[in-house]
Amino acid sequence: MDSQPFSPETIDALAAAYPLAPRHLQHQIADHPLLQLDALAALAHRLRPESIEFNAATDLPLGISNDETPYTGLDVHQTIAQIDSAGSWVLLKTIDQDPAYAQLMRDVLAAIEPVVEPRTGAMMRLEGFIFISSPGAVTPLHFDPDYNILFQARGSKTMTFFPAGDEEMISARFFEQYFNGGPRNLSWRDEWADRGQPITVTPGEAIYVPILGPHWVKVDDEVSVSLSLTWRSEWSFHHADACRFNSRLRKLGLRPSSPQLYPADNRLKSYSQRALVRAERMMGRG
Repeated sequence: MDSQPFSPETIDALAAAYPLAPRHLQHQIADHPLLQLDALAALAHRLRPESIEFNAATDLPLGISNDETPYTGLDVHQTIAQIDSAGSWVLLKTIDQDPAYAQLMRDVLAAIEPVVEPRTGAMMRLEGFIFISSPGAVTPLHFDPDYNILFQARGSKTMTFFPAGDEEMISARFFEQYFNGGPRNLSWRDEWADRGQPITVTPGEAIYVPILGPHWVKVDDEVSVSLSLTWRSEWSFHHADACRFNSRLRKLGLRPSSPQLYPADNRLKSYSQRALVRAERMMGRG
């Protein structure tokens, strides 16, 4: 990549927010050739089928589940070709399986390592995703199990954030179910609307999305293209394993305390879960 993806001022803005708070940022990659619609249509042909999701995305309730989301009748290539009128969104997942997109991901995330690693440690499991969305598309209320910067390349969208620690919106049991294979879309109540913090991005703007925080997204009146680059940390893996361990305790009739949010440590429960998984695997071999 010829130029830096972020200005020094943007790096400072990220440092002021990371890892707990959402933050509006600026970036320099909106015009990158790999983020243009024709390049993304070609990428969709190269990706494995399991790396592509697409469905209807307009006039959806904020609390709709994955299983309830309707299908438009178009295949993914038709959807991208007709994205201005299809009423859909397309998600290209783990685009880093493609060498050119993997290089773009590494170049961009390398620029924020000096901010990230002193706070949450080494950046692990780097992944890239691209959202191609029709005007008015909605991504229902959900959370992400990773740290994320969303880069807007075309059109505009608004992401509305809610606190990660709000157990009325996202309970300890929900996390336990998710980290044991459950869905990540959340239910919605209208009275929660005033708790949200909306952030709008246009091409050349980005949003740092904190880990575990509920949020939903609404695309404005034009086709939207967004690049999402994500990473995990040792802390995030310990939190996930602590949730799995709590699920075991709950099945025994116990009422475990919720895993603690960053910067608190969840290692004891995490290591207990990992030890049990290793023991179960050894017994299975026997």
